[in-house]
Amino acid sequence: PFDGETDVLGVVGSRYRVFQNEELFSFGDNILDGGGTWETAGSIKNGTVVFGALSLNREITVNGETTDNYLLVSSSHDGSHPIQASVTPVRVVCNNTLTFAIGKGGKSTKQSFRIRHTQTTDGRVAEARQALGIAHAYLDAFEDEMKELINVSVNDKKFHDIITTAYERPDVPKNPVGGELASVTRWENKLDSLKDIWASETTPEKNAWTALNAMTERLDWHRQSRNGSYEGALISASGFDPATNVEKNRLRKVTRSLVGLK
Repeated sequence: PFDGETDVLGVVGSRYRVFQNEELFSFGDNILDGGGTWETAGSIKNGTVVFGALSLNREITVNGETTDNYLLVSSSHDGSHPIQASVTPVRVVCNNTLTFAIGKGGKSTKQSFRIRHTQTTDGRVAEARQALGIAHAYLDAFEDEMKELINVSVNDKKFHDIITTAYERPDVPKNPVGGELASVTRWENKLDSLKDIWASETTPEKNAWTALNAMTERLDWHRQSRNGSYEGALISASGFDPATNVEKNRLRKVTRSLVGLK
């Protein structure tokens, strides 16, 4: 798109339907029926993944902690990512994305709507809006979760218990060698990083929500991405990395369990 030359973005099957960038943004506009404001748009992975974020104009503020909320629409041109619309809460103080599969009454509150590239979005906007009634149902559940966790106090000792349960000390023999010693050093450095984030939290009252945020903040901004690039960190922090999302949900479950919440 910049030099007029043809780029190959990916190899796909015969059933693959090209979904243009313009169509993605029209899809987002139609879902919210013009009720949102575009705040961010871009492409990553050499143009193969495209995204845009619509502000839902709904802040959640609990105990001085503010979370902005967006409808994130995304697609890919190489078959690696479906056409997707999802609700994305972003913690304002450090811009880390809070991507949790929140359950209420034994059911998971729907957070996203996906369409495969072998399908068409024609006639599916109404279906997407229904699934994304999402926007309000999910954010209601998210706000309830925040309040529940904020109401549980966590001191330094409890935080230590949480992070050492979430990240167990490597099991090494009595006479460890180089690689085994290195694994312990990495574990100690991880705990030190988490404790530094915990100590620097701006909220004066330390609670289960603060503890969970310290761990998700480290995932987003205080570790080296798998490919070592800034874009790799951005992908993780924006909710595009499935492995990071799975890890955040694991940490949520550990935190809730350690503070006595189901």
